[in-house]
Amino acid sequence: MFYSSPQSGTGFDPTAGPAADSHLTHRETGLARVPVWLWKALMVRLAPGELHKFNADPIDDVDYHFDLDYVGDGIRDHRLDVLVPHESHDDDSQDDSQQAHASTTVEPLPVYIYFHGGGWTSGDKAPLTKYAASQAVEGMVVVNANYRMATRFKIGHMLSDANAVLTWVTRNIREYGGDATRIVIGGDSAGGHIAALLTAAANDEALAAHYNLDLQIEPGHLRGLVQHCSIADFSVMFERGFVLSLNFLRMLLPERSRGMSLRDAARFLSPIEWLDKGFPPVFITTSERDYFYRANLNFIEALRRRSILADTVIYGRHRTNTRHTWQQDARHPESQEVYRRLGSFVRKVAALPAQAAQALTPAAQSEPALA
Repeated sequence: MFYSSPQSGTGFDPTAGPAADSHLTHRETGLARVPVWLWKALMVRLAPGELHKFNADPIDDVDYHFDLDYVGDGIRDHRLDVLVPHESHDDDSQDDSQQAHASTTVEPLPVYIYFHGGGWTSGDKAPLTKYAASQAVEGMVVVNANYRMATRFKIGHMLSDANAVLTWVTRNIREYGGDATRIVIGGDSAGGHIAALLTAAANDEALAAHYNLDLQIEPGHLRGLVQHCSIADFSVMFERGFVLSLNFLRMLLPERSRGMSLRDAARFLSPIEWLDKGFPPVFITTSERDYFYRANLNFIEALRRRSILADTVIYGRHRTNTRHTWQQDARHPESQEVYRRLGSFVRKVAALPAQAAQALTPAAQSEPALA
């Protein structure tokens, strides 16, 4: 395994990590220009198996609050789950006075909001239940959310839903022991892209206006971003041999982008293009077997060029458990390493104000490590 620490230079080890020249090709996929319809068919076929496999041996040290409607229209695409570690909330055996005292003395936990992947066309929060629980036991309240998807809906609808989740969290998460001023947002694959684009919009009024987003959250309350095999750089879509066809771009684009060239319109889909007006620390996990490996390397480089903290876990091709979105499967030791590092990342970036400066100083950042 290869992983590098925050703000360190990207390096490669021939035995423990990616090959030095592997970022120059798209050989990690074995696929090229997959059409939308085929991708969606593959995702639908995989979904039932993932639901069972990923949620085997459920975690008991978490309270599960399923299918909360964050919009109020009753559809499943607008449901979220809240997962709370046992030690963070009141004991049901306590009387009202004891619970009232506890609610004023227990420190609220950071909140981790997560959006599932599925190529923007498919997927559901349900297979991510154990993943979400694995993060909750690290000391955070986890919100695992659905959203509307293509081909019926565009990226603007997805961002609107993600923003609605943020709004719901700011208004309601205190009831579950969460702190709405200490939010980390993330996702895998397409869900990670939505999280990254929403984070960019929260820090850039021009991007928010492009998608008609009325963000109710203060940018400073978004403390961090998590990217699992995500795609924050859409320029790779135009490279020869990329896994997805350009019709994915056309599928996502809002109507107002139809008069632009495809490359110009893709800029509004690429979080990497919107880093200059503020961006929180980012935790990125990828591997040479990831469909979006090249895009992740580009994102890491862009973040570090702007001195934005970027913590990474990168696996080499020889780690066969690290295919696209492997992080969902808790059985793998590589996933457990990601969970450990993610918990550390959230605790660091969501630290209370008195601790935050010390947590993010260069002195607190270790040198790159190989294992």
